[in-house]
Amino acid sequence: MKTIRHTTLGLVMALSIIGGGCATEPGSNSNSNTPASPSPSSSASPTGSVSKATAIPVTLPVLDALFSDDAFKSALKSKVELTDDQLAQLQRIAAAEVAKLHESNVEDKSAEEQSRQVDESREHSAEAIRGVIGEQKAEELFALAQDYWVKGSEGLEAAKTDKEAKTNAIEAPENAVLPGPNAVPKDTRVVVNIPAFRMDVFQEGSLVKSYKIGIGYPEFPLPTGLRKAQTIIFNPTWTPPDEPWVAKMKNVSVGEKVEAGSKLNPLGPIKIPIGLPSLIHGGKSPAKLGTFASHGCVGLTTPQVQDFAKLLAQVAGSEISDAAIKSYFADKTKTRVVKLGRVVPVELRYETIVVEDGKLHIYRDVYNQDTNTEANLRAVLDVNGIKLEDLGEEERTQILDGLNAMSRHPLKVPTGKAGGSNANPTASPLAAANATTDKAEKKAAATRAKKPVGKNQKEIVVELAALKGKGYPAALNLDTGAGKPAPAIALLKGR
Repeated sequence: MKTIRHTTLGLVMALSIIGGGCATEPGSNSNSNTPASPSPSSSASPTGSVSKATAIPVTLPVLDALFSDDAFKSALKSKVELTDDQLAQLQRIAAAEVAKLHESNVEDKSAEEQSRQVDESREHSAEAIRGVIGEQKAEELFALAQDYWVKGSEGLEAAKTDKEAKTNAIEAPENAVLPGPNAVPKDTRVVVNIPAFRMDVFQEGSLVKSYKIGIGYPEFPLPTGLRKAQTIIFNPTWTPPDEPWVAKMKNVSVGEKVEAGSKLNPLGPIKIPIGLPSLIHGGKSPAKLGTFASHGCVGLTTPQVQDFAKLLAQVAGSEISDAAIKSYFADKTKTRVVKLGRVVPVELRYETIVVEDGKLHIYRDVYNQDTNTEANLRAVLDVNGIKLEDLGEEERTQILDGLNAMSRHPLKVPTGKAGGSNANPTASPLAAANATTDKAEKKAAATRAKKPVGKNQKEIVVELAALKGKGYPAALNLDTGAGKPAPAIALLKGR
């Protein structure tokens, strides 16, 4: 993936679109943000921890794009003190690794194979980069790349001092990521949980609608943190990036704008910029929802994105009528930019362990962040006022089986009881480790072993009476993209 160069409107980073992914264009807004992605923090929260072996916190295609960006390179020169020759060497390293990924057709592989190959490529490039600029400058480069990936151009501009930023965060809590696992908004915001393939719209603390979504491929993962939605763009144009796959497309040339409304335009009829380099946009088929479907964007079907655009405008204190939308689409070659009445925070999360009203949802660790751990499970249960030991043995076994099955590296042999002397609370556990002398439990465990979790299974749900009425709200008015009429939504009035 390469970036489209600066225009007078500012920095634009184009994300490649193999099979119809996404790209950003002028009109994108800036964003504020918090903890980095895709590498999670080391705290015992559902964002978990990763080994230091994943040395580059962003994937190689993303890093390759950053090396092609003038603003990023200028920052490397001024902040990391790299020379033009060093930058050229680094760009060649990243480009070579990306070329290998393209040649291996990584998108055609399984999710597990994709993640493994991306990790291997990332680690290989990290060593090569250290060889060119040394350990210290390499770490500074990785940190800057991570900051830019999470914050976009705002991260490089750093217009405000740390003191000013802290003051603003206190004065405007809606501009901060909510603390703790499974946090429920009390304001108006959009929440995207990446491994759940789900996007929720909250209005003043009330969930009003949920959408099933497509997410970025492992090599182009959605970042985490806080973004902002400020505009809705109808009939967006698209400029193909300088990528090998573009040369294989018919009637499309690198750098030549594809007009709005064209069948060759993968962005669909509407895009909502949420801070470089990500978008929420349409154009996806229903089959792409609940799967890897884009390159750094939230993907929706055309009916979904039209519905979402209207709802987003409503919760932002604006109004886009059906008549107005019809008029915008009357001339599909004309781009229309609608400014929202207020900025709406868009919080991107990576939570694979979620409590929802008496049910514990364990999602597959789609980006291999090693988040399905006993430590993270305990953190989620703790915020809901219970401990793992409070649950019955059968419940604990089901949960730990689920954690193991949905983890990055499922274990195949018992390692000891949960929380016991042989257990590793930061490793993905095997529930069979709950060895028991109870014959009924042994029989139940044997039955489960005969029905292993399928490779394509994305979620395991365990009902827990102790969690009834607790946790994050279950999906409401869920739009699955199947084309069925959306139910009426009662929005709050007069606020």
